[in-house]
Amino acid sequence: AEAARTGAAPDLSRLAEAVTLAGEFAPARALTVDVLPYDNAGAGDVDALALPIATGVAYLRALAEAGVSPAAAFEQIMFRVPANADQFMTIARLRALRRLWHRVGEVLEVPAEHRAAHQQAVTSWRMISRDDPYVNLLRGTIATFAAAVGGAESIVTLPFDTAHGLPNTFSRRMARNTQLLAAEESNVGRVADPAGGSWYVESLTDALADAAWSVLQTVEAAGGLSAAISSGSVAEAIARVRDARDADIATRKAPITGVSEFPNLGEPAFDDSRRGGEGYRYGHAFEDLRDRSDAHLEATGSRPTVLLAGLGPQAETTPRVTFIANLLAAGGIEARNPGVTEAGQYAGARGDDQIAVLCGADKRYASEGPTAVAALRDAGISTVYVAGAEKGFPADATDRPDGFLGLGIDAVDALSTLLDQLGVK
Repeated sequence: AEAARTGAAPDLSRLAEAVTLAGEFAPARALTVDVLPYDNAGAGDVDALALPIATGVAYLRALAEAGVSPAAAFEQIMFRVPANADQFMTIARLRALRRLWHRVGEVLEVPAEHRAAHQQAVTSWRMISRDDPYVNLLRGTIATFAAAVGGAESIVTLPFDTAHGLPNTFSRRMARNTQLLAAEESNVGRVADPAGGSWYVESLTDALADAAWSVLQTVEAAGGLSAAISSGSVAEAIARVRDARDADIATRKAPITGVSEFPNLGEPAFDDSRRGGEGYRYGHAFEDLRDRSDAHLEATGSRPTVLLAGLGPQAETTPRVTFIANLLAAGGIEARNPGVTEAGQYAGARGDDQIAVLCGADKRYASEGPTAVAALRDAGISTVYVAGAEKGFPADATDRPDGFLGLGIDAVDALSTLLDQLGVK
C-alpha cells in the first residue's frame, strides 16, 4: 500500500518479525493487505481484486525467504477491502477474493483449513458525496449489507458526513447503528454465503475471478507487483478505468443521486466550516460546479439562473422542463419557469435573462421551433438552447439555437460552459 501511495520500493524485510510477534497473540494477524489505496485512486473491480492477491503473493514470497512456511503465513494475512453501493458487484468481489486466495494456497500446498481469506470490509470513500450528504446513509447501508452477504469477517461503515471532514457525534452513531441493525435485527451475518447458488452472483463471481487471475498472471510475469507499480503499469490501468468511469458520470450514464440526479439547490448548508472532500470521489466534478454557484450566491445574493421557455401545452413541456431543471441544478444553476409559451411570442423574459432553454416536443419543434427561437432572441435573450437532440430540430431552419441539451451530453462540460456564459467565476 505504501509503495502504491508513494511509488517507493516496499520494505518487506520486517514481515517475518511481525509474524513471529503476532504469533504470541493469536488470533491476531500481523499483516494487512490494504486495497483501499487502489480503491481511493479509482481502481476497477478487477484490479481491486487482482492487486491484493498480487500483494499477498509478494508477502508470501518474502516470508518464505525468511523461513516462514506458507501455511503459517496464510494465518497471519488479512485483507482490507472496499464495499460500495454496487451491491452485487461487492458481493461477487468478496466471494471471488476468497476463491482466488484459496487457489493460491492450493498451488502452494497449504492445508485447506489454512487457506481462508480473512476480509475486513470498509465502505468506499469514493462513493461518498459532499452535496446532499444524507443520501450517503443509503449508500452506506447498501455497502454494509453487501459486505456481510459477501462474507466479510468485519465491517467498517464510514459516517455519512465523512466528505465534510471529521464526522460529528450523530453521523458516527448512525454509522454504528447501520452495522448493529444489520447484525442484530436483520441477522445478515448469521447465514453462510447467502448469495451462494444464485446464478447471477455465481456467474459474476466466476467472471471477476477469471479476469483477476489473468491480471495476476500478467503482473507476476512482469516481475511481481512491486515491479508493476514501479513501471507505472498499475497506475496506467487504474487511470484508464477511472477516466472511463468519469466519462460515464459526466454524461450521467452513471447517475449520482443528490449530485448529478435530483440535486437539491435549496438544501441547508451542511456545516461549511468542516468542509473536506479531498481526494478522488465520484461526484467531484459536479461538486466543483456547485462550488462556483455557491461562491456566486455568496457574492451576489442569488444563484445563476436560466429561463425555461415551454413550447406548447404543459402535458408536452413537462418531461423536458423537468429534465432541464434537474440538469441545471446539478451545476448549481436555478431554472426559472414562468409558464407555457406559444411560438411567436414570449412575455416571460426579464431584463436580466441571458440564457433560455426552449422545452417542448420534437413534433412541435418541427413546426414552431425556429419561430420560438427568433421570438426569444427578439425578447432580449442572447443565448438560446433547445432541450433535446439536434435531430429533433429542423435542419434547414434559418433561426437556429446556440446548442442542444439532451440525453447523453457531457453534462459537466455543458454546465461549465453555461456558468461561463452567465459570468460565474
